[in-house]
Amino acid sequence: MKNALFACAALAAVMCAPSAYANQELAQKKNCMACHSVDKKLVGPAYKDVAAKYAKDKDAVKKLSEKIVKGGSGVWGPVPMPANTQVSPAEAEQLAKWVLTLK
Repeated sequence: MKNALFACAALAAVMCAPSAYANQELAQKKNCMACHSVDKKLVGPAYKDVAAKYAKDKDAVKKLSEKIVKGGSGVWGPVPMPANTQVSPAEAEQLAKWVLTLK
C-alpha cells in the first residue's frame, strides 16, 4: 500500500511539474517562436531577457499574459507585438509562466 501511494505521489509530481519542453512546444504551435527565441533577439526580445526584466515583478504573469493575448508596444523598442488571437487566456498564462522560468 505504501509503495502504491508513493508511486501515485511521484507520478502526480512529474505530471504537475513545469515542463520547459511542453511550453516551448506550445510556443512553437502558437507561432510565438516566429518572432521570439529562448536566448537571442529576433523580431522581439529573447525570452530569457523578458524573464530577467520581469523577475521581480509580482504581477508579471498577468502583465505578460495580457500582452500575449492583446499585443503591446513601446516596452522593447519600436516594433509592436501584435495580438495573438490563436492563444487562449489559459494558454497565455501557461506561456507567461514558462517564459518567467527561463534564466
